Amino acid sequence: MEPAAAPPSSPPAAVTAAPGSAGLDCAQGRNLKAVLCQRCGSRVLLPGAATFARRELLLPAMRKKAAAGGGGGGGDVLQEHWLVRDMFSFENVGFTRDVGNVKFLVCADCEAGPIGWHCLDDKDSFYVALERVAHE
Repeated sequence: MEPAAAPPSSPPAAVTAAPGSAGLDCAQGRNLKAVLCQRCGSRVLLPGAATFARRELLLPAMRKKAAAGGGGGGGDVLQEHWLVRDMFSFENVGFTRDVGNVKFLVCADCEAGPIGWHCLDDKDSFYVALERVAHE
């Protein structure tokens, strides 16, 4: 199963007052709080490292590495993300092997995920789903 994404011709739109990001971003759309792994609490991004973006992406269902052996499991279409433009902005993230032209982002400590999405065709766009992370 290859992840579905918005058509490549439509660039991600930065949104500042989005309902899902209420209280999480500043007037410029940057994250006000640190982004953490929901499972282990490991810090993924520091405050100010990402910008809120709305883009429809299909992420496989959350699972730990031991359970990631394949098979169905479905996924979720998520629309609200933190957009990171430089992979070196991450404090703690891992990448899966290529799935078509996509790599999924996982927690580098507990390997839970995927928490995000990266298309190999766009070297400067890393998406972290708001629903898949915690904030402090």
